[in-house]
Amino acid sequence: MKECIILAGGLGTRLREAVPDLPKCMAPVAGRPFLYHVINHLRAQGISHFIFSLGYKHELVEQYLQSSFSTMDYITVVEEEPLGTGGAIALALTKVQGDRVLVTNGDTLFKINLTGLEKVFEESQPLATLALKPMENFDRYGVVETNGHRINGFSEKQHYDKGLINGGTYLLDVNRFRELDLPAKFSFETSVLETEAANGTLTASIQDGYFIDIGIPGDFAKAGTDLALPPLDLKKIDKSWTLFLDRDGVVNVDHPGSYIFKPEEFEFLEGAPAFFKGLTARFGRIIIATNQRGVGRKLMTDDDLALVNKKMTDAISDAGGEILDIYAATALRDNDKYRKPNPGMAYKAKQDYPEIDFSRSIMVGNNITDMEFGRNAGMYTVFVTTTSPEVTLPHPDIDLLYPTLRDFAKAL
Repeated sequence: MKECIILAGGLGTRLREAVPDLPKCMAPVAGRPFLYHVINHLRAQGISHFIFSLGYKHELVEQYLQSSFSTMDYITVVEEEPLGTGGAIALALTKVQGDRVLVTNGDTLFKINLTGLEKVFEESQPLATLALKPMENFDRYGVVETNGHRINGFSEKQHYDKGLINGGTYLLDVNRFRELDLPAKFSFETSVLETEAANGTLTASIQDGYFIDIGIPGDFAKAGTDLALPPLDLKKIDKSWTLFLDRDGVVNVDHPGSYIFKPEEFEFLEGAPAFFKGLTARFGRIIIATNQRGVGRKLMTDDDLALVNKKMTDAISDAGGEILDIYAATALRDNDKYRKPNPGMAYKAKQDYPEIDFSRSIMVGNNITDMEFGRNAGMYTVFVTTTSPEVTLPHPDIDLLYPTLRDFAKAL
């Protein structure tokens, strides 16, 4: 299990004019609380268990997590009084299950490569490996002094032409941290990082991924622009795009309250599979991502599911179309990372097919969980009303709406 502590107790004092009376991580950015963007970047990096360290107005964060991430594997801890960044980390560590944990801030988005961070950590076996961001012409941050991967110290904030800044994301050795003699309230940056740099126990992974700290109004506004998907323009779709499809109720007739157990029970919706030829000509890849809990309930087997899917793909192939791959979430647990609305199947597809770009991908489904799955992975979404005719626009999780997949194919 890859675990992450998100420090989400900040007051957002400097944002009060733009975002009154909210924890900083809950500031609305591109139509979502900023925390939404932090969580989904980390899930894309393989984090599967979250520990949220909360403080100021913690109930607002808890309500948001329950309403928008109820199927995610997470827990919360709450400071009864401000403990400083170090105390907040120490409190969250009481819930960590493994021997290492990623730590980051809920008001900063640093699009790190976790594999790169882990590589430095494993090679050097430090107390912590810090993700450092190269910057130019800045005065808002101090710089980190390094010698190779080793961190030698930290310099004060002033104007720098260029330098490496602490991006606020750390991979931490849990057991070594617990052995430190620290008070209940302390600053992680002062009491741990500055001290341990002198002891030679910190290392660095230099990463030049996207970085934004929404602590000041200017960067808060910039984040809103940077993190928003442009409106979906169907005319711009070409072979660089990927089409993700739900199966039941999108490709074939759904059996509400039941499953498609056998090939003979599989019935294409009107117009399919013929229109898959056009979809295949337009998109570079077509991928099915489907929840199939019937396997987990042992009402059918993996082989049964494979036979049903083979009937579908064979008919689509005979009609001139192509399904590149099929991903099925069969687990019973709602918080299984592969079960929609969790985006695990999308991330597995990108692992298998690295050319997938989620900003050039569309998820088509007939349930809101399909739309949330697409949004969580950073895709555009198209809702088909085959089983939910009451759904209308505007909707925060839906870009376009059509009666059927056939109608969407015609619109292309």
